[in-house]
Amino acid sequence: MNRRQFVALSATSITLIPTVGFSEWTRVAPTKPAWLLDWIRINDQQLPNYAPLKVTDAANRYVGGYVNDVDMPNPHSTSGFLLKASMLFATPESTHYRSETVLADIVAAARAMLKFQHADGTIDLLDTNFHSTPDTAFVLENMVPAYKFLKESGVKGTESAYQALQTFLKNAGEGLIVGGIHTPNHRWVVSAALTKLNELFPDPRYIGRIDQWLAEHIDLDPDGQFNEKSTNSYSPIVDRSLLIMARGLKKNDLFEPVRRNLMMTLYYVHPNGEVVTEASNRQDKGTIGTMAKYYYCYRYMALLDKNGEMAAMCQLIEKTCPKEQLAGYLDYFLEDPTLWKDLPSPTALPTNYVKTFPYSGLVRIRRGNWDATMLSNNAGWLTFHKGNAVLQGMRLAASFFGKGQFQSEKIEQRGNAWVLQKSLEGPYYQPIASAKIAADGDWDKMPRSQRQQSEVQKLTTTVTIREANNGLQIEIDLSGTEGVPVTLELIFRDGGTLAGVTKHPKKDKAYLLTSNAGTYTVGNDTIRFALGSTMPPAASHKNVQLRGALPAMDTPSVYLTGYTPFKHSIFLG
Repeated sequence: MNRRQFVALSATSITLIPTVGFSEWTRVAPTKPAWLLDWIRINDQQLPNYAPLKVTDAANRYVGGYVNDVDMPNPHSTSGFLLKASMLFATPESTHYRSETVLADIVAAARAMLKFQHADGTIDLLDTNFHSTPDTAFVLENMVPAYKFLKESGVKGTESAYQALQTFLKNAGEGLIVGGIHTPNHRWVVSAALTKLNELFPDPRYIGRIDQWLAEHIDLDPDGQFNEKSTNSYSPIVDRSLLIMARGLKKNDLFEPVRRNLMMTLYYVHPNGEVVTEASNRQDKGTIGTMAKYYYCYRYMALLDKNGEMAAMCQLIEKTCPKEQLAGYLDYFLEDPTLWKDLPSPTALPTNYVKTFPYSGLVRIRRGNWDATMLSNNAGWLTFHKGNAVLQGMRLAASFFGKGQFQSEKIEQRGNAWVLQKSLEGPYYQPIASAKIAADGDWDKMPRSQRQQSEVQKLTTTVTIREANNGLQIEIDLSGTEGVPVTLELIFRDGGTLAGVTKHPKKDKAYLLTSNAGTYTVGNDTIRFALGSTMPPAASHKNVQLRGALPAMDTPSVYLTGYTPFKHSIFLG
């Protein structure tokens, strides 16, 4: 779960969004640009959506706090309210500027936060983590700016609120200097939180703990990707955390991993501005994500490095991401007016390339308005995007001893082709040697590993992918044991229209490729899929959920079925 939580409210619900600390650059003239005023307006409209979530029962331990979408009072929702409310309370252009009503809610929420905090300084993530150092650090990314906004406002009556927040922050610091973590990004989130605490309340113990984590080195591979490869969640969190540390600790060397990750991510962007997520090894794997989470980092580094490509990425994010997503980062920009400066002149983004990322196990192809991703160690080994028409994955399975879901350990380039391959065996087992027979007949005492194999069945799957005719040609070859049922699955994203296919008689959202070609259309964008030389019929059985295969996705899926030997060529374009 993405524990870095932040608030961008719709008319009826809240979505959690991260917050980060503030830049230490020299401040510039305070004239706010129009886009920033627009972000303030959006936040003004969102703040009242918290009202139904407030705990108002005086008998409730967490009165003044805020609940999540299942009515559980929690520190994440409450700290999200504190950030947004304190920020708007202190911003002259806000309709909530110096509002007595808002201040009363802030005071109540600040007191509730102390109720959420344990004696060791930590808080809980009710979904999974208790007495959690990492979640305390994530919450501080809301609490630190809330404290600073209130204290720097100088408004009479804010003292009780920011004093409660100060108590929370100092208690949290005690937890952060000794507490442990779960995942690689937690080290940098904790260190970033300690960096911000040290700016407020200097303490050599904070620096000592940061140095312990930094001694492990930054987990950046030669591709420019962090260990978790989490492009829709933790990579931007790590980037932001390292920026906070680079500035606050005056460690310019920490800018370099951010720079490398951002430059790599330029090649992880689909034509519609979404980010490639299929290589992640965290919960965002295969999710739909925009580049909004990266905006602050690209803007900061574009200005720092005077980098035209990063400036162009900022412009792409502005064009393709909803303003409400970007407005979730308002606190960064209010606290660092240097970010209001005009971006450097943009230079062209990469839109025509073949790029291999061996440490992440993928190959990216981008040709203008379409792109594809090949993936190793992934059952969805190919994706194809054309504008907003999206093939989310191509999967291949055979009902071969319950282990026929295909994925390849590597992607091998052979000339102008990429090859994915896997070989399987399905043996039977002979009676165990007499000397090894268990006297009590206990099967577990006579394991298959001690039995002679016989009638060994074999299945070799080879997938070969080439560029062809402004698209891809995919050759599928399953050979070995004959008569094994096979299913090739084209998984499309919801929201489009399929043509040239036949609805499966018993399965929802399942279609059979019974002709030589079909299309999937979203608006003006169409993906065409067509068979080349084939062994008819194209759909010779209707078993689209083979034993041992992954469950069908809840999206429109087209199936090409048959039996081994299974040799098909399919074009995507």
